[in-house]
Amino acid sequence: MLFFAISSGLVAIAGYWTIFSTASPLQCFPRRQQATGTLDGFIAFESPIALQGVLDNIGDMGSKVAGADPGLVIASPSKADPDYFYTWTRDSALTIKMLVDTFIAGDTTLQPEIEDYVSAQALLQTVANPSGDLTDGSGLGEPKFEANSTAFTGPWGRPQRDGPALRATALIAYSRWLIANGGQGNVTANIWPIIANDLSYVGQYWNRTGFDLWEEVDGSSFFTTAVQHRALVEGQALAGQIGESCPACTSQAPQVLCFLQSFWNGAFITSNINDQNNRNGRDANSILGSIHTFDPEATCDDITFQPCSSRALANHKEVTDSFRPVYGINAGIPKGAAVAVGRYTEDVYMGGNPWYLNNLAAAEQLYDALFQFRRQGFITVDSTSLPFFRDLDASISPGTYPSSSALYGNITSAVRAYADGYTGIVQKYTPPDGGLAEQFSRDDGSPLSAVDLTWSYASFLTAIARRSSTVPAPWGATTAADTLPSTCAGTSAPGSYAPAPISCAVNASSVAVTFNVREQTVFGETVFVSGSIPELGGWDTAKGLELNANRYTSSGPLWSGTSRPLPAGQSFEYKYYKTGTDGVTVTMEGGGNRMYAVPEGCARNAVQSDIWQQ
Repeated sequence: MLFFAISSGLVAIAGYWTIFSTASPLQCFPRRQQATGTLDGFIAFESPIALQGVLDNIGDMGSKVAGADPGLVIASPSKADPDYFYTWTRDSALTIKMLVDTFIAGDTTLQPEIEDYVSAQALLQTVANPSGDLTDGSGLGEPKFEANSTAFTGPWGRPQRDGPALRATALIAYSRWLIANGGQGNVTANIWPIIANDLSYVGQYWNRTGFDLWEEVDGSSFFTTAVQHRALVEGQALAGQIGESCPACTSQAPQVLCFLQSFWNGAFITSNINDQNNRNGRDANSILGSIHTFDPEATCDDITFQPCSSRALANHKEVTDSFRPVYGINAGIPKGAAVAVGRYTEDVYMGGNPWYLNNLAAAEQLYDALFQFRRQGFITVDSTSLPFFRDLDASISPGTYPSSSALYGNITSAVRAYADGYTGIVQKYTPPDGGLAEQFSRDDGSPLSAVDLTWSYASFLTAIARRSSTVPAPWGATTAADTLPSTCAGTSAPGSYAPAPISCAVNASSVAVTFNVREQTVFGETVFVSGSIPELGGWDTAKGLELNANRYTSSGPLWSGTSRPLPAGQSFEYKYYKTGTDGVTVTMEGGGNRMYAVPEGCARNAVQSDIWQQ
């Protein structure tokens, strides 16, 4: 990213570091030798590197993601072993939420990236993909896209149902700031349509299984359910604020909250249910769910699993303790002292190692809890949270300790030291240049997997912000907890979907067109589309575009396929045909030739939906 400056430097704004500059070309912030010694020294060293690490991975100005479209948050510059050069809906939303919070806290230089993200998401919502398209909202559950805003069509764990909720939350936070600063027109015209699609998706699909945030387990995920509930609650509030409506928010949020209680097993959060993974259930998924539904105005509420709640603290202990005997670098570390934290103990991906973002999440939950303790003015220790607190002070007994008591001070000091221990693990295993990869070795702590992981950098910045008591706006957790139904019901709300307005600096020169046609077939038949242009075979049925039946059902016999990019504005004729079970016999649909004009505008993708002509 290019900055212009006569003079330059670093400034801390509300707990965040940013680069400031004015007037002449200046190189991006260079990486320095890692600060050693105190944790505060490490934080001062790493904070500007982490922020620049995020910005470097956002198209199209990011210095490490050349070729990425504007506003797309790329997971990592790594293109091989592993290839993370894609934009994930979940990771992008979490990153942008961090940037929105940092922007609101005072770093106004970040608004261009946020605005680019808004435009990019309006476009991505229209991209037909293996999960579906915008017609019924199903395509919103697609987990990742190519860096040029086209569909990723390879095999993957799909759908993933957390992305729409997280994107809604990020855009709701930005919308609130815009409204407070005279920008309600922008919200209503451009941002609310994106949010509305995502909220419709959550309301319609929340009670269907999908893949978890680690993209491995098809079931019901605590993280997904928690962020879905939050999105519906704050979506309803925003709708009322701007004179819109969100029926799904009102009807479904209480039922999502009711279902969320299913993950508590009496001792900890079983992170995935309704699956067949045979894991022990202890998973950093649950800690991430707690920090991303943190409400600074909430009490220590078990119902929404607030970070300071007895359930969340008990779960923190269960999850982090599970890694103590697993990793070599944790050997000899006693309970009550921080350890390296991975995803789950049965993990084998890349050898099953600790992740930087999970250690930071473990720290962030405790920083959140400290903020909530201070705000409410007391700490309650009960039978559920007692094991957590006794790891920090063996003399603690159940009871309520007001902030005026000596024991309150002892407890909060111990929790702070414990939280800093998890941040200290990151300090210990961050390389001298400050780069944060995805993982670090379970044996010697060396960085592993994708380099410069955007989510790792974003996680560092949110954890450090909470450490300094810089917190996001509340989202209504306290009021939401009062809506818990006495009986759960697996309901849903039919959604309505429409493309949001898309703005772009340069119109797309070519567009990939997805052809959808509904036609009943028998096993062995295949549907194709042929047309007057070479990309559709030039009317040669041996060269037509083959469609797939991935979404075919008896009640919805859909065949679908996507062309190579076609010149914007081009017009052509086309028809569908199918080959018989012998693979040779051709049956052309009836009627005359169909006509199509490739749309002109920002979108690089388009969908044409048809019914077979008899």
